[in-house]
This record gives sequence, structure tokens and C-alpha cells, in this order.
Amino acid sequence: MSLLRRRKNPADRLVTLVGKPGCHLCDDAESVISAVCGELGARWEKKDITQDEELHRKYWEQIPVVLVDGEQHDFWRVDPARLRKALGG
Repeated sequence: MSLLRRRKNPADRLVTLVGKPGCHLCDDAESVISAVCGELGARWEKKDITQDEELHRKYWEQIPVVLVDGEQHDFWRVDPARLRKALGG
């Protein structure tokens, strides 16, 4: 077994934006995520905390929150270079 960590293909990754309507930071995050995921071929989705009690309880003070493969990656502001690196690009 190799001790080196294999990099995942960006196309196999899923980025989730957790936010809410009317949130200007969420809109900014969506622009960055859309651009980076489009560039690398990664999938992304948007989840609304006003429609999900568990997400609201967990993240309401941090939105927008960005998850990569279900793990919290960032909140408030999304750094395109950091997201690109997390996706393996």
C-alpha cells in the first residue's frame, strides 16, 4: 500500500454552498464556486438554510458555508485559489 495520498479528480468532487436567499455574501460565494467548479469540472450544489432545520442549526452564524465532499471548507468568504487547491486543480 502506498503511503502517498492520491489526489482526487475534480470531477469526482462535490462542492456544496450553504446559504440563504437575499444574502450578498452567498451571492459572491456562488460566483466564485460556479467559476472554479466550471473551470475544473467539479460538481456543485446550493442548499438553503431556511429550508433545512439541521443546516440552519449548524451554520446560521457562518453563512455562506462551503463544503467539499461534505466537509466544511470555508465560510463567509470563498478564496478561489484555496478552493481550486482543495479540488485538486
